[in-house]
Formats: sequence, structure tokens, C-alpha cells
Amino acid sequence: MQLKTDKMIARKEDGVGWLIFNNPARRNAVSMAMWEAVGEAMEDFQADDDIRVVVMAGAGDKAFVSGADISEFAENRNSAASEEKYNAASARAHRGMANLQKPLIAMIQGFCIGGGVAVALAADIRIAADDTQYAVPAARLGLGYGFAGLNNLTALVGPAMAKEIFFTARRFTAEEALAMGLVNRVVPIDQLEAVVDEYTAMIKDNAPLTIRAAKATVKEVLKDPEKRNMAALEAQIKACFDSEDFTEGRTAFMEKRKPVFEGR
Repeated sequence: MQLKTDKMIARKEDGVGWLIFNNPARRNAVSMAMWEAVGEAMEDFQADDDIRVVVMAGAGDKAFVSGADISEFAENRNSAASEEKYNAASARAHRGMANLQKPLIAMIQGFCIGGGVAVALAADIRIAADDTQYAVPAARLGLGYGFAGLNNLTALVGPAMAKEIFFTARRFTAEEALAMGLVNRVVPIDQLEAVVDEYTAMIKDNAPLTIRAAKATVKEVLKDPEKRNMAALEAQIKACFDSEDFTEGRTAFMEKRKPVFEGR
């Protein structure tokens, strides 16, 4: 996939979409052009039926994502108008990650700081190397943090840990991140890619409609009851039972073979 900046890399390999934050000189800090590319890539992955799962990672061995690229603030965030443009690009990127109906995995190594934590939180599954460090230094910068970001964090780690993360602005180790539920797994750095490959292999071989319905259901569970779209969920679940994949799954089970799902 050709993006408008070389600081983001998007590629497709055997049913897996890869999105690489490619700014290692700045520990993969994210510029406005990179946010624009994230939004574009996510929309492309969503539209491509051949893509079953998406992985986000950082280039190099120092960081996943270390927040916003402050070096461009003087040029791209120096007025209300430019800030509005930057925010629109960032919002499109986060909307693309949030609306992706396919499983999204964050493969984390090194630093995951500030906006990097927000990117990781957008993933469904976070697999981290044992060298990772996490922090949200908003309180050291004096900036306000939006409801959506804090809501996602609180839903994942609970209110007590969310407060500790923000009040102290300190760095947390991989072990602490695992204990609080910020990441799903912590593995040795030299096993990180292999473990992520194992996860993508398992996911892409399973029934896409079932996975999509499960992801949508979990998303609705986290909403207030009065805001849940139960009719849409019931339609997705019904579609699973009416699908060719359900027939394939039953048939493969009876024939004692591996099913081949087509997502229809």
C-alpha cells in the first residue's frame, strides 16, 4: 500500500495487514502526516476482505510509539487553524482504529509513551516485549486529557490504576503493565514477532463473521445499557448462523478436518 509519507509503512501479507510507525530517529513519535496515513491505512484494511487481522508495530528496537512529534509543533500546531487541522488528522486515525471491525493487535517493544499508550489502547490485543516501558506524562506537561482516552484506559485497568498512571506520570515496567491489565502478554524480546505471528495465524484461520460479531458485542458491553445497539448485534449473530462458514464449520467438524472459512 502506497502512503503519502515514508514515516508510515502499510503492507499486506497472507491475510495480515501490517502498519508500521516508521520514525525510529524520534522513537516513532507521530507527526500530522503520520496520523493522516494511519487513517488512510485503516480504512483500506477495513475495506479489503482478504485482510483478516491487522498488526501495529514500531520501526527499530527502541520504541512502539513515543507520543506526538514535538519537533513539528512550530510548523503544524502554531495556530488555532493549524491545531484544528492536526486534530482532524488525529481524530480520523483514532476513528479508523476504533471502527476497524477486524482484530487489531499492538506489537509493543521499547517505549510506549503518551500518545503511544493511546494507540496501544486502540488495539484489541496488546503483546509486549519484556523491555517495554509505559507512561502518560500529561501532568508533567500541564495539558488536559480527553474523556475518550481516559475512558478507554479506565475500562481496561480500572479507576485506581488509571489515576495512578495520570497522577504520578511515572514510567511503568512490562511486568506492572501486565499485572494491571494494560497488556495481554509479556514475552522475551527475541520471541515477540514469533508470538505475534502465532496469534495472527490462529485468528486468520477462524471464522471472520464470528470474530466480527464478538468484537462488536464486547464494544457494546462497554457502553451504557441505554446506548447499546442490541438490534445490530442480534443481526450480526444471526448472520453467523445463516452463513456458509457455519455450514463449513459443522461439516469440517463432522469430517474431522480443518475448516476453511471465507467470511460469508
